[in-house]
Amino acid sequence: MQAGHILLENGAEIFRVEETMDRICRHFGIESGNSFVLSNGIFTTSGNEREEIFAKVQHIPVSGTHLDRVAAVNQLSREIEAGQVSISEVRQRLDEIRVMPGKSKVMQILASGVGSACFCYLFGGNVRDSVCAFGTGILLYFYVLFISAPRLSKIVGNIGGGALVTFICTMLYLLGIGEHLNFMIIGSIMPLIPGVPFTNAIRDIADGDYISGSVRMMDALLVFFSIAMGVGLVFGVFHRLTGGALL
Repeated sequence: MQAGHILLENGAEIFRVEETMDRICRHFGIESGNSFVLSNGIFTTSGNEREEIFAKVQHIPVSGTHLDRVAAVNQLSREIEAGQVSISEVRQRLDEIRVMPGKSKVMQILASGVGSACFCYLFGGNVRDSVCAFGTGILLYFYVLFISAPRLSKIVGNIGGGALVTFICTMLYLLGIGEHLNFMIIGSIMPLIPGVPFTNAIRDIADGDYISGSVRMMDALLVFFSIAMGVGLVFGVFHRLTGGALL
């Protein structure tokens, strides 16, 4: 169950969680194990007339994505199937995977800047727009790491992020540093887009996990709407302040 918890908590698809738990159970001789996995909870039971009945429920809040941990659990499950690790080693490996560190904050901030600049260029911006998007992406992730994530709710944080990106890009555009405001905003806002949850939601729905897919889709749509509200809020303020002369 700990393997399933790590997978679900870090952005794995529902079918992957169920398959991994089933494989581990079968390898260690638990033939009667059954797992029901939702996007934020795992229900598992095992037992029959010959085995002691075991049942456990775990609530797993919808959180971020850490694909390194997903890959590590997948690798561990393959090694378990191949008989390369004992059950005590499995427990130790899972504890190590649970605390596996993510990318450093510096790396995340730089990745946000580079990603913003590249997306801006791909969407049609020129070099000056991409340079603006690079700076905006860096400032955005400072906001995400030090203000939004530790202090604000998901809705308020994403509204603030959308507003921040739009405000910075608009100011750079009005100062004549950037040339295409739309491409600058679209590129800079990409680090906020929940691409993995949205993709997993579509995959879950396609696999017939309608409840889990709907929950993940609602979570992704909530982020989309929050970002749009932040962008629209700043545009509305600039429109009122300038009377539509500048925007």
